[in-house]
Amino acid sequence: MTIKPGDKLPASEFTVTTADGPQKMASDVIFGGRRVVLIGLPGAFTPTCSMNHLPGFIAAHDAIKALGVDTIACTAVNDIHVMKAWSKATEADGKILMLADGNAEFARAAGLELDLTAAGMGLRCKRYAMIVENGVVKTLNIETERGVNVSSAETILQQLAGGKAA
Repeated sequence: MTIKPGDKLPASEFTVTTADGPQKMASDVIFGGRRVVLIGLPGAFTPTCSMNHLPGFIAAHDAIKALGVDTIACTAVNDIHVMKAWSKATEADGKILMLADGNAEFARAAGLELDLTAAGMGLRCKRYAMIVENGVVKTLNIETERGVNVSSAETILQQLAGGKAA
């Protein structure tokens, strides 16, 4: 079943890049006691993710943080090495916390998995953006069509500012 607003995020572990190399990080460390914008993308270096979705959040970083967000995080079903390279390639370093969900454990636990086997991409996560407060989903914008429509940085900015949800 897909997670929804009001639900607590499932306990999970992500892999993140640290000064000491790849490390596991528990979801309570990332989301506990914090306000986080989490974006989920089908795959690093894929066209829509790299050209449309992630760049909007990089560009809106300061505006999103100014609205009381502690962290902007991005998860994809890729390994940490791919996520690290993608972060550097997109200039997301220092702005977006890259959360590798290499085995789709978080995506499956949250009901946000997407089977792209027919396209040769295997199990991925759906394209979405959510606002999480102290581990609880406040808003969740899942794309149902191709492209970036309801999960954009602009939509999140509007929701953070108290505007109507997409």
